[in-house]
Amino acid sequence: MRFRSTRLRALVAGLAASAIAGPALAQACVQPAERVAFEVRALQSQLMVAALSCGRDADYNAFVRKFQGELASSYRGMQGHFRRTAGNGHQREMDGFITTLANAHSQDGIRAGSHFCPLVSPLFQQALAQRDAAALADFAVERNVINPLAAPACPDRPTPATAPRPARPTGQRTASN
Repeated sequence: MRFRSTRLRALVAGLAASAIAGPALAQACVQPAERVAFEVRALQSQLMVAALSCGRDADYNAFVRKFQGELASSYRGMQGHFRRTAGNGHQREMDGFITTLANAHSQDGIRAGSHFCPLVSPLFQQALAQRDAAALADFAVERNVINPLAAPACPDRPTPATAPRPARPTGQRTASN
């Protein structure tokens, strides 16, 4: 009988935890603007590792100068995501993500060995040819820049124009009648 009681308590505790965590898990999705921010940051991280590993400081500095506003905006977009999904722990979560991102790019460089610099050096000129954050994000996706973000896209919210309207009772007059 004791085994059954312990199992029942564990089941109830699990259900309670999922009821509490459910809203938090639902918030872990990524809004479209946040996705752009994460992709831009992934590209920036890749270029930063390439600059440090391949002696391309001048190219990285040119990238940062050209896209200073977009990089700052992307940083704020990531902050917004982590504030929304991690609450008071948002800064710790964001710092952890940025560290994970840099480590992933660094490990990628180590795995590529002597091929790394020839592979990533063209990214600088290609990135500099982009016009804005959306183009940088598309470029990062196109080039398969490592991004450890695993959160799914948030579901679309209906806009006022596409949201279903409540049915009007029959016989009710409208302004056009």
